[in-house]
Amino acid sequence: MKVVKVVLVAVVFFLATSVVFSQERINSRDSQIVFSVNIDCHSCEQKIKKNIPYERGVRNLNTNLEKQLVTITYRTSRTNKENLKKSIEKLGFTCTEVKPAEK
Repeated sequence: MKVVKVVLVAVVFFLATSVVFSQERINSRDSQIVFSVNIDCHSCEQKIKKNIPYERGVRNLNTNLEKQLVTITYRTSRTNKENLKKSIEKLGFTCTEVKPAEK
């Protein structure tokens, strides 16, 4: 009976650690970029919110209308900064990458 309990505890411990390590590996594939985009109204913001999340590799999108910033979390294995910039520009906006110190 003790052997069964020890084996069961070992299996639960193994499963718990493997889930944690797989989540870290997935998150390490994600990257984040901030663009300064010439959005000046709610309509412009909605246009970006409706189109950019459907681009390949985009995991999350946040906009800040007051600061005219668009923050995108994306999978580096599926897209890159240049593709995301082109996607925003294709909607009729101009955008430049904001470096972390500029925020």
